[in-house]
Amino acid sequence: MVTNKISKFLPLQLNLNSTKLSIPFQIIIISSYTQKKMKNKIILKVKVILAIFIFYNCSLSDKNLKPLIDEYKLKSYVENFNNEDEELYSNISNKDALNFLHKNIPLFECPDIDIERTYYFRWWTYRKHIKYTEDGYVITEFLPDVPWSGKHNTISCPAAHHYYEGRWLHNTKFLDDYSYFWLRRGGEPRLYSFWIADAFYNRYLVTLDDKPLLDLLPDLIENYKMWEKGWDWNGYHIGGRKNGLFYTIDDRDGGEFSVGGHGFRPTLNSFMYGDAMAISKISKLAGKKELDKEYRSKALKIKNLVQNKLWDSESQFFKVLPEEGSELSDARELYGYTPWYFNMPNPGYEEAWKHLIDREGFYSPYGPTFLEQRHPKFKISYEGHECQWNGPSWPLATCSVLTSLANVLNNYNQNVIGKEEYFTTLQSYTNSHKLEREDGKIVPWIDENLNPFNGDWISRTRLKSWEKGTWSSEKGGRERGKDYNHSTYNDLIITGLMGLRPRSDDLVEINPLIPLEKWDYFCLDNVLYHSKILTVVWDKTGKKYNRGKGFMVYVDNKLRIHNDNIKKISFNLKNE
Repeated sequence: MVTNKISKFLPLQLNLNSTKLSIPFQIIIISSYTQKKMKNKIILKVKVILAIFIFYNCSLSDKNLKPLIDEYKLKSYVENFNNEDEELYSNISNKDALNFLHKNIPLFECPDIDIERTYYFRWWTYRKHIKYTEDGYVITEFLPDVPWSGKHNTISCPAAHHYYEGRWLHNTKFLDDYSYFWLRRGGEPRLYSFWIADAFYNRYLVTLDDKPLLDLLPDLIENYKMWEKGWDWNGYHIGGRKNGLFYTIDDRDGGEFSVGGHGFRPTLNSFMYGDAMAISKISKLAGKKELDKEYRSKALKIKNLVQNKLWDSESQFFKVLPEEGSELSDARELYGYTPWYFNMPNPGYEEAWKHLIDREGFYSPYGPTFLEQRHPKFKISYEGHECQWNGPSWPLATCSVLTSLANVLNNYNQNVIGKEEYFTTLQSYTNSHKLEREDGKIVPWIDENLNPFNGDWISRTRLKSWEKGTWSSEKGGRERGKDYNHSTYNDLIITGLMGLRPRSDDLVEINPLIPLEKWDYFCLDNVLYHSKILTVVWDKTGKKYNRGKGFMVYVDNKLRIHNDNIKKISFNLKNE
């Protein structure tokens, strides 16, 4: 007979693989007689509870699972890059690279060693450009100081790419400071074309931190108005014109000595559309309905003008309009794909994409050519200016095209181009990240512009013996293009190949652009997204990662999605 009964919850602690687990369970304190009688039953119940708890945690929690990507992989890559590097310039040094990358970057693994190595190489080079100044952190394009840069050696031309790439770093202070630098601490955001509002907003889609975004909204609006007003530069009026489009010269638009030349260019006008749409969305976040409406209207106006004025219906391409009332340029140039970077064109213009993988169009083994190869002015020159946009492959343009293509494949219902073409173009871009040294060793490399047929870095070849000398100081000094930070690569892996599509809501959308037959496995891990850690896994056999066969997505190390095949998925991040 039970004479006394006290019921309460007490913690049970045990060590499992050096991890302390605390389990609340109910202890029933009863008479000694009844204890003896029920001893075996109680023990059995506790064992069952423990078994269930341990199974659950081992199944869903990273605390008790072997990491998917061996930490030695990052260490090995960094050590190899350091050993092969002549460290000429330093912000975050090579000796600090491993620690920095370990704390900040998503990890990636795949069967294609060139893509995998390039992914880590590009993070390794990116950190070199994170520079601390009296104005906070900035991101540089060139490591040595160049005469045409602004304060702290900053240049606005590639700055949006810095945001698209750097938004995946875990430490958000770098881009926070960089944002304030451009608008309040001496930056020159209009020295070149720069889709600054769009870059800020797309960074927000990863972090969901709206404080710097809302604080800088007035500055973004002022910057847009300055573009609308325009200004004189070397005899040209850059900015808004009476026809509603925006005019610039090719040099200020990241494309000097181009065949398309000066005029109303698809690039700048797409950038202004992207910025207007971003300001509209930021205004909505701020609760400013009239601003939201105003800038959405501005964006729509630009969209209609680009489709009506810059689209060549005969050659099926967006082109440069030299002057109002004149004929469009006869040149298809890679920048003609820029409108899709911002999802601007209506459905029906996708025929332009057939030229991307055409060997008489843009296709080459070392990244797409800037000018289509069938054009009579196509040229790969080792004379004159070292940076010519009349033929060579330019990573600055290539990464924009791949971002645009990912948008087409995700957001447009079309049958002109598919995942195979995305993968092929990415591989050719990857193939460009190499240099054969004088001793014959091939090392990872990123520089300015390439010979698209043999992979030679043209500007480097020219500059190392400039004017019968070497590395002219007027041209930026020794190895100015080494570790050049003017493009994205890792964002293309994360948002394109792996298919994580950043959004402003709680819906996680993942659509890998990998043809099913290409890879038996891949893993993207340690992705900080909306304050959660995401892991995306494909394991065809189940033997690579020992988590089972198929396509899996983890959130904070808890399994949320498990499909047999790679396919587009979406789920609510907050629903457990």
